[in-house]
Amino acid sequence: MHVCAVANQKGGVGKTTTVHNLGMALSRQMKTLLVDLDAQGNLTDACGLASTDVQASSYEVMAGDRAVPEAVFPLSNTLHLLPASRDLAVAELAFATRMGRENLLKKALLDLDYDYILLDCPPSLGLLTVNALTAAHSLLIPVQAEYYALAGLELIQQTMQSVREALNPSLSLLGVLLTFYDKRKSLNRDVAEGLRESLGDMLFSTCIRDNVALAEAPSNGKSIFEYRAKSFGAQDYGALANEFLARTRKI
Repeated sequence: MHVCAVANQKGGVGKTTTVHNLGMALSRQMKTLLVDLDAQGNLTDACGLASTDVQASSYEVMAGDRAVPEAVFPLSNTLHLLPASRDLAVAELAFATRMGRENLLKKALLDLDYDYILLDCPPSLGLLTVNALTAAHSLLIPVQAEYYALAGLELIQQTMQSVREALNPSLSLLGVLLTFYDKRKSLNRDVAEGLRESLGDMLFSTCIRDNVALAEAPSNGKSIFEYRAKSFGAQDYGALANEFLARTRKI
């Protein structure tokens, strides 16, 4: 079982889109679990679940009130979702006095029957993201092709290093994924070149191109493969899944 956290403290960089569509692509070959750790519940919505459908969430699992198998929602035979609820908004306060509060998610995910678990982190570097990094074998960082991409990377990498030193020495950086890429824009090309110079092989070869269908799919409760299978978005996330599998098998 490989656990991958998808995180960036900056919002709007494609974390949820990546977890949803990468998870769907992986589930064609592997049994996969998606975990929504964001109180906004965007991943839960994108998977077609209404808040009234959520009987138990990642909050109850981290609190120890439910086991993961009791809380997951099957999206298919090989793809399951551990949904979010608004209770996650108070997780920082609720878990603040818990012994081992950084390890709550790691304990909950032990001995599960999945090949891959993808963790959709909130857009912050608080306790929920630290729990995800403590539970994970690897970290995937989506970054938007914009001017501040490199600056934002430094902060998440510093957090990763802190987690490595104090909580999870085996955590590795799987790679940085460039999202919302449009090769027609000189700024996007410049950002991509800067990231390649700075990161080398740590930058995924696959870029997620800016694609209207990717923005439309979640409002229909569908992945890009279900919504528009021949779109650039479907092509890109299919390619990312292959690269993701190759990288995780080396860890």
